Amino acid sequence: MDHSKINSFKHVNYLWDDKHANALGADQVALFLYRSNILGADLRITNYGGGNTSCKTIEQDPLTGEKCEVMWIKGSGGDIGTLDRSGIAGLYTERLRNLKNVYQGLADEDRMVGLFNHCIFDLDSRAPSIDTPLHGLLPFPHIDHLHPDALIAIAAAKEGKKITREIWGDTIGWVDWQRPGFDLGLQLEKCLNSNPGIKGIVLGSHGLFTWGETSKECYLNSLEVIEQASAYIDAKIKANGKVFGGARTESPDTSKRKAQAAKLMPVLRALCSSEQNMVGHFNDSPEVLEFVNSKDLERLAPMGTSCPDHFLRTKIKPLILPLEVAEDLSNLETIKKSLAPHFETYRNEYAAYYNQCKKENSPGMRDPNPVILLYPGIGLFSFAKNKQTARVASEFYLNAINVMRGAEAISSYTSLPLQEAFDIEYWLLEEAKLQRLPKEKLLSRKIALVSGAGGGIGMSIAKKLVAEGAVAVLLDISEDNLKEAAKDFAKDTAISVVCDINDQKAIEEAIQQSCLHFGGLDIVVHSAGLAISKPLSETTTQDWDLLQNILVKGQFVLFKQAAEVLKLQEKGGNFITIASKNGLVAGPNNVAYGTAKAAQQHMTRLLAAELASEKIRVNTVNPDGVIVGSKIWEGAWAQGRAAANGIKVEELPSFYAKRNLLNQIITPEDIAQAVFSLVALLDKSTGNTINVDGGMANAFVR
Repeated sequence: MDHSKINSFKHVNYLWDDKHANALGADQVALFLYRSNILGADLRITNYGGGNTSCKTIEQDPLTGEKCEVMWIKGSGGDIGTLDRSGIAGLYTERLRNLKNVYQGLADEDRMVGLFNHCIFDLDSRAPSIDTPLHGLLPFPHIDHLHPDALIAIAAAKEGKKITREIWGDTIGWVDWQRPGFDLGLQLEKCLNSNPGIKGIVLGSHGLFTWGETSKECYLNSLEVIEQASAYIDAKIKANGKVFGGARTESPDTSKRKAQAAKLMPVLRALCSSEQNMVGHFNDSPEVLEFVNSKDLERLAPMGTSCPDHFLRTKIKPLILPLEVAEDLSNLETIKKSLAPHFETYRNEYAAYYNQCKKENSPGMRDPNPVILLYPGIGLFSFAKNKQTARVASEFYLNAINVMRGAEAISSYTSLPLQEAFDIEYWLLEEAKLQRLPKEKLLSRKIALVSGAGGGIGMSIAKKLVAEGAVAVLLDISEDNLKEAAKDFAKDTAISVVCDINDQKAIEEAIQQSCLHFGGLDIVVHSAGLAISKPLSETTTQDWDLLQNILVKGQFVLFKQAAEVLKLQEKGGNFITIASKNGLVAGPNNVAYGTAKAAQQHMTRLLAAELASEKIRVNTVNPDGVIVGSKIWEGAWAQGRAAANGIKVEELPSFYAKRNLLNQIITPEDIAQAVFSLVALLDKSTGNTINVDGGMANAFVR
């Protein structure tokens, strides 16, 4: 292999850093993890959760004290891009190979997986994956099993075996499609024994195996093979002059595409959520648009994907939306009615696929709704149980598009037979993996929008809802506060939108962002606010208008626009107002603020009565004395309340704690807990008010 070309890769990213690798010394496991991470960093090489990597080392057997070979391999359900020591399995290689003595053929595959546990060397191992014997039965110290788009394009091409020989001659082997398992490992071993000296093996409709004596050599071998395949396909595409039969549809500009997508997302979410709520993702990348706009879309999309890793996350095929690029979306209820039969047809076809292919011991049919929706001219929508899963499904379908593009350029694309696809999708071992997943949290599949999320109370509410499984849209007028708040949220759990709640257009745009990014709305919390404490003689009309606009009108506009989305989804929802004890209790120096808070509270009662028929629950949380962590208490409000009570500002926390019945300091986290209770636990409560004030007798609502 000519390693002098390491800086000339055009179709893959060369990421190996000798300085970093040298710092790892002779630790072969650390080098294997490093190799895994940089391979997983390039989605053209393998996608999230896809592929498998391994290394073999010589260790001391703790039982005998003798030297033994141990294979370290990515464990079940892991991701090579983020792989660390906690995600790998360590097995005695000799024991794994000795399983050949007890293997009884293809009908014995599931039992063999259980026997992998008898080969465990490292007691802290992750559960070994189904790919374990594919690595263990090969002799090489370092092995990569990857799903590069270019290689799968060749593997899924009608003449894939012939093309493999055309590109690599006798240096790369070929093994026909077979479901992963012990026997596939035997086929790899057989291929190697029949072709000594090969540097890799292509698995039909599946992926690539490559290897090396060192971790770096293995990495370079993988990249070189992928680069050669990519260059071959690229040359064919350039020679053909067009892809997917050329364009049939022309896309509008980015802003128009995203506006169309944002309007449509709640409709699609409603139709995809016939069994359980889904969270959405939108992708209008150039690669996606090239496919959905093409003449071959109607032919290729129904064929489904080829690589098992692809269709396990995208379902066997997508749904093509029968909509025009400039479809009039002014009446979304009409659009929903027109699309509903197509979703029903998809569900019926999925049920027919299940019933045709199922076996006596097959798991029950899973949700029959589509995961991938293709809108010619606009893009790709994906819906799943959470944002990460929806995004990853989109990424996998993008891989499938790349595979179809390459296969069509060099030959013609082929997909797995339905029975083969079913046997993977409903494999008992795959079902067991699903059953091992953690139980979904109470707010899983929910989309929450929180105004004032840059402040202490709003931020705490958003963090609590996300911690309980929701995704969140953080609104605040302060970009700096939003940036600070966003640091507490992991990828795919929240987005930040700068929004002046006093601006109707800004609210509309924020809701559009929620729809575009997540698919819709379920929970809306109006926490944005400010406080002005003045006697009547000093309260100006500007003070009055500011409080009314932000607290009352802002709430009205936010709930009004959000209600349209919730009604369209037909899944109910929750509106929560963060009001104040001051809306119930008359006190000095508080006329504008107290009046606005009282208006907020009564608005929730009015909306609770009106929206109950839509299963939208509307409730109020009344904080009091939330001083610690609240931005309201950082300025003039604190000074005003201190003056009204004849104390110093620094005495406010203890003063407020002493005056409530429980003598408790109230924190933003306490308010968040009340919001969570209303949206997740008290599912038959609406029009209610929960006081979170430590007990203030004059604020009792009854």
